[in-house]
Amino acid sequence: MKEVLEVSITAGHSLATALEKGKELKDGFIDSNEFKDFRIYLENGIKRPLKEHQYKAALHLLVTQNGANFSVPGSGKTAVVISVFNRLRMLGKVDALFVVGPPACFGPWRTEYEEVLGIEPKCEILAGGDIDRRRSKYKVTAETVQDLYLTTFQTLNSDWEHVRILFELQGIRFYLVIDEVHYIKQINGSWAKSVLNVAGYASYRCILTGTPLPHSFMDAFNLFDVLWRDASPIPLRKRHQIELFTQQKEFDKAAEILDEAIGPLFYRVRKSDLGLAAQYFNEPIRFKMNQYERLVYDRILGRIGELSQSDYMRDLDVMTRLRRGRMIRLRQCVSYTALLESVVFDYSEDLVGHDPSLSDIIKHYDQLEVPAKIESLIDVVQDLNRRNEKIVIWSNFIGTLKLIKNTLSTMGFSVHLIYGETPIHKISVREELTREEIIKEFVDISSGVNVLVANPAACAESISLHKTCSHAIYYDMSYNCAQYIQSLDRIHRVGGSENKPSYYYFLQYEETIDDDILTNVQTKADRMSTVIDQDYAIYSLDMFDEDEELEAYDRIFRK
Repeated sequence: MKEVLEVSITAGHSLATALEKGKELKDGFIDSNEFKDFRIYLENGIKRPLKEHQYKAALHLLVTQNGANFSVPGSGKTAVVISVFNRLRMLGKVDALFVVGPPACFGPWRTEYEEVLGIEPKCEILAGGDIDRRRSKYKVTAETVQDLYLTTFQTLNSDWEHVRILFELQGIRFYLVIDEVHYIKQINGSWAKSVLNVAGYASYRCILTGTPLPHSFMDAFNLFDVLWRDASPIPLRKRHQIELFTQQKEFDKAAEILDEAIGPLFYRVRKSDLGLAAQYFNEPIRFKMNQYERLVYDRILGRIGELSQSDYMRDLDVMTRLRRGRMIRLRQCVSYTALLESVVFDYSEDLVGHDPSLSDIIKHYDQLEVPAKIESLIDVVQDLNRRNEKIVIWSNFIGTLKLIKNTLSTMGFSVHLIYGETPIHKISVREELTREEIIKEFVDISSGVNVLVANPAACAESISLHKTCSHAIYYDMSYNCAQYIQSLDRIHRVGGSENKPSYYYFLQYEETIDDDILTNVQTKADRMSTVIDQDYAIYSLDMFDEDEELEAYDRIFRK
């Protein structure tokens, strides 16, 4: 029988101690009296008890003190950290929680804090707004310290010296959390440097992400330097070995070295561990384009094919920009023809040419017809609405998002819209709802708001819709598999999806790139689902990656 693991919960663990305790916990252990007290606290001392997989993740953070949670999206990482933080605060080890992450995480941290602990946090958002006013908020005392501080990677990049002073000189002990830590994987990146500049001054540290190694084993270097700034668990010699084996494509050897270095320092819950109900992917709803959108699509497709014949004569950078721009134009065609009137960043190629009739159709499209996708969307929404279901509708273009919202609102549906321009939090008194308020009202079962229209780039990470919404419609899609996978999980998560299946609907134009996009993204998602559950999975899963479109371009126009 394994010897009982005794752990003293005191700040100042050495790396060696963290490695030892983390390994013993992951290998299996028998609860000591101290752990039993911790379980009693989790079961009775907080409003929303943790699930078993979350308890183990919380215990891992407790025994390592500076640990990583790499559990899959939707597993409840935020709740785990809040529970551990509150326990440490009760024991007099920390005073406040300081979270760095993308803006979309702000709402979930505040919501989860209240739902897990049963009290609304005293919260300070240190992001955006007037610089002088924001920086004055770093001056705190034991009397004025807040429960929860939230900032972005962008703001920390500007304010890191003020944050370091806050951590170091004002007598307040902070539990530092880097949420979606994969954003700082780039070696020598400015965001990574700003995090590393402050991390060592926090009393406790943890990092969170569901996609820890999206491109390379080297992505782990920055992540664990954050946790152990003065004594990295991945010393220089091991880094060189990992880099060498990676270059030689001896990935098993690289993973073995990495596991020896950091394996005990992270905990990972896999999708299969969550016990969630099934995800049902309905057969794509296929239909023909209406007259004018078909004409425009065929002309644009033909024009791109002609231009592609001379691409070999262009500079590589120019050619890359042109191909990305052309793919955006094609995606606009299968989303909403009128989008072709809009400007595409870093792309000015004229695909309409000298065809005045085509230009006139695009300019006056809204007077000529309603897109066939809108007609099909209305049918699906009406059917789900008759069943009193809440629905999230995904689209990638602002013009299309607004078209969908206006169309459904005109028909009497109560619709909210979220895209890149929707504010994260109020910086002045305004009528416009913030993103957090929009989501809160949408998920409220009694709000009367049954449709949320959103784009994956703004909403695919950090938000949860699953407690009252289990139906998602994909009006149009991009080739970005990361955004697709993240968007699927918005309605399929712990704390609501255990006994409630999730349903997905795809609107598809026949004989267009719609079919290529869906096939490509779902194939990659299926392949990744088996890879992601591995501890040292290397795969391309970037929320803002554009290489997928270049691959698609070659597939379509280089046959």
